[in-house]
Amino acid sequence: MGCFATAPSAAIPHSPSPIRLSKKKTFMTFVRVRAKLHDDEDPLLQAASHAAYLRFQETHRPDPLFIDPYAGCFLTAYVDKDMKPCLTSVGTLCHYCLATKFIDDQLISTVKHMDGHRQIVLLTDGMDTRPYRLNWPLSTIIFDISPARVFKIASERLGGIGAKISRTCLLVHVPLETFDIHGILHRKGFTGERPSIWVLQGLPVRTLASFKEILFVVSSLAMKGCIFVGELPLCFVKTEFGTKSNTQKWMDKLFISHGFRVDVVAYDKVARDVNRDPPSGDYENILFVAQQLQLSDDQMETWRREFQRLEEEGDEDGFEEL
Repeated sequence: MGCFATAPSAAIPHSPSPIRLSKKKTFMTFVRVRAKLHDDEDPLLQAASHAAYLRFQETHRPDPLFIDPYAGCFLTAYVDKDMKPCLTSVGTLCHYCLATKFIDDQLISTVKHMDGHRQIVLLTDGMDTRPYRLNWPLSTIIFDISPARVFKIASERLGGIGAKISRTCLLVHVPLETFDIHGILHRKGFTGERPSIWVLQGLPVRTLASFKEILFVVSSLAMKGCIFVGELPLCFVKTEFGTKSNTQKWMDKLFISHGFRVDVVAYDKVARDVNRDPPSGDYENILFVAQQLQLSDDQMETWRREFQRLEEEGDEDGFEEL
C-alpha cells in the first residue's frame, strides 16, 4: 500500500500527562538558555542541543506549534542579570519549528493509515524526542539513526526524568558511525516488504556525496509508495548552481535518480497552513517530501523468487504434456 494519507484532525502531538507545562514557565522564552553537556567543543553535541533549545522555546510560547516537554532536559537554564531576550535569530527559530511541525504532521497522518507492523526511520542529531512525544499507534517500531555519542547522552538525560515510549512500541538505535546501516536495520527487524516512513532532520550531512549515500540506503529499503520527508542543506544546491532559484529542478534530478518523486515545500506555505506569519531571515535548509516510486530490494527479491517459481512450474507442466 502507499504511505501517503490525509491527516485526521485529532492526530496531533501531545504532552504526556506526567509532565505539565505551567504559565509560570512561559517566562523562559525570554531567558537565555545554554546546554551543559560533557564536551562543549563537540560540534555534534552543540548542534543537537541548539535544536533542542529551539524546541524548548517553541514549547513555552503562548500558542506553540508543538509541545516538546522533554527538550528542557538537555539544557541547563540560567537568567542573565539584564534579562535580555535570547539571542537566537527569529528567522532560524521560525523555519526550524515550522519544519518540525510539518514533519510531525506528516508522520502522524501517514502512520495512522498504515496497517499492522509500522516502521519509522528517523535520521537525527541524536536528541530527537519524537519517539517519546508523539502519539504512536500499536506495534510501531522506531529506528533512530544518529551519532552514538549524542544519542547516549540524550538517553541518559531522558531516563533521568523518567521519559518512556509506549509499551506497545519499540525504539531501536542504529549508530550513524556504522559502515553497514543497511545490514544493521535488517538485523534489528526492518523489512522492505512493509510500509515505512523516513525522516531526515538534524542528521549531520556534510557533503552532497553523503546525502546521496543516504538516498541510496532509503531507496534500497523503502517499499514502493512510502514517503521520505525532512530537511537537507541548501548549500548542496548552491554548489551545483550558485543560486537557489533552481532548487526544485535540482531536487527533481537528484531524487528521481534514486527512484523518488519529490516536492520542495515552502516554509511560507507551512506558516500559512498553521496561521503563522511567514518566517523572516535566511535559512540554510530545504524542506521536502518525497514518494518512493520503485520497489525496494526486498520486494524485488520476492518478485524474483515468485517469477522463478512460476517459471519452474511452467517447465514441469510442459514436460508432463510431452
